[in-house]
Amino acid sequence: MSLFPNRWRALAAALLAALALPLATPAHAGGGPLGIDHEIAFDQSGIWARRYQVGVEYGVIAVEFAGALWLGNDDAVGHQFWQAIDSTAFASATAFVMKRAFGRARPNAGLGPDAWGRGACCESFPSGEVTLQAAFVTPLILANREAHPWIWALEALPAYDAVARMKSQAHWQTDVLAGWAIGTAAGYWAASRQVPFFVQWVPHGLSVGYARRF
Repeated sequence: MSLFPNRWRALAAALLAALALPLATPAHAGGGPLGIDHEIAFDQSGIWARRYQVGVEYGVIAVEFAGALWLGNDDAVGHQFWQAIDSTAFASATAFVMKRAFGRARPNAGLGPDAWGRGACCESFPSGEVTLQAAFVTPLILANREAHPWIWALEALPAYDAVARMKSQAHWQTDVLAGWAIGTAAGYWAASRQVPFFVQWVPHGLSVGYARRF
């Protein structure tokens, strides 16, 4: 059976999970490109605290670099981490350019969901952190989905971040959806490359893996 139907069904379910909690709040008039964007109540208590959001962000970066450098591209898991580096780098660069191009005001700016083109002050669209999480998990999921179906649980990372960023009033609903889509697309691209992009450019000693030296 083709990968794509199952993949997109699972992704749709994860997206709905990401939006379920904030959409459970009292209804508001929606705006934005899909008519679903609205501000939700600010909440940075418990697991939604900003320090946990930042911890997940830097934790992902640390894991992929540590795994790639320690295991090396010749190791199956190390290869996946090198793909994740490709994916997160290109997805994050794409999100950065889009933020500057669209200039969308964040919910906490008080300008509403249709405030676009506001310049460098406003970088709401898309969510860079959700982009990063989706870009990280996608190559790992694609490589392990058949042998280890539990790997789909990694979609909890972008789901958590999507909800957390909306609860922080830092992003609209379409910001996190766009970030998730960009990260997933980058992950597909990275997973399709037999030789990861950055492996071609770093010194050979880095891509071999430090584990082989001990």
